[in-house]
This record gives sequence, structure tokens and C-alpha cells, in this order.
Amino acid sequence: MTENDTDDTDDTDDTEDGTRRGRRLGLSPLAVWGLAALGVPRVVAHDLSLVGPELNLVLVFAPPLAWLAVVLGRRVESPLPALSVVGLAYGVLLAVTHQVLWEQAFADGPPTLGGDLVGTLSPLWEDVLVRGFAVVSSVATGLGVGVATGVVAWVLVRVRRRLRGARDRTADI
Repeated sequence: MTENDTDDTDDTDDTEDGTRRGRRLGLSPLAVWGLAALGVPRVVAHDLSLVGPELNLVLVFAPPLAWLAVVLGRRVESPLPALSVVGLAYGVLLAVTHQVLWEQAFADGPPTLGGDLVGTLSPLWEDVLVRGFAVVSSVATGLGVGVATGVVAWVLVRVRRRLRGARDRTADI
């Protein structure tokens, strides 16, 4: 292996400022999962009905705001893909947490199929189907949050670059 070759296990490189960043996303896998995990307390609090609407609102918006702060602070070049991956990881954690807390969240009875589907499946298959839809919904929600946050970050990065360019042009005068 030459000096410029890398193996698949090394996903970081040294940048000009001496920091280590993931090559593809600007975030290491640990950072991706760490940022995604910031959303887990809200899932637990929601599923177990532990907080009121005010605190729930904080728990909803604090993780994406932290995601924004990290990608802007680290000057991630492509925040949209980076935060999309964070959102996808968040969706996976959301799905797993919902499944783990399913019995507690639905202590009064789990959701069931309705309409023309009532009674068409055995209780086992109905549970598998409902839980499967919950998993897909959780992953889609996480990805959606990541993409939406990534779009906001992408816009902010572009604005910051334009402002920096305008400042540099006026400094040259």
C-alpha cells in the first residue's frame, strides 16, 4: 500500500487545520451515531408519557439544532448528505426505541388494523404488520428530519460563504 492508498477501515484524514474528519461526510461514524442518539431521550419521554408539551417541544428541536451547530462549527463541506446520514441513523434509533418500548407505550392496547382489514389477519401477523409499518415510519421520519436539517445547513453554509466572499472583496479595496 502506498502513502496515498487507504483501506476501507480508515474513514478519516488530516485537514489543513490539523483536525480529523470523515472523508465522505465530514463526520466520523461515532459523530453520526452520537448526534443521532441526541434524539433518543425525546422518543423515550414520548413513548412513556414522561414530559408535557413544553419540554417535548424542546426535546424535538434541540437535537436538530445541535446537528446544525456541529456541521456549521466543523465547517462540513456538504452538510446535506452528512445530516441525511445522521437523520437515517436517528430513524434507526427511533425505530429500535419504539419497538423496545412498544408494550409500555401501548399498555392500554396496541394499535390494530382498521376498516376492511379488521379481522383479516391473525393477531400475530397483524402485530408484525403494524410494527413493520412503525419501523418504516420511524426510519422515514428520521431521514426526513435529517434531510430538512441538512437543507437548512446547506443554505446557511452558502450564505456564510457569500458573506465571507463579500467581506474579502471589501477588504481588498
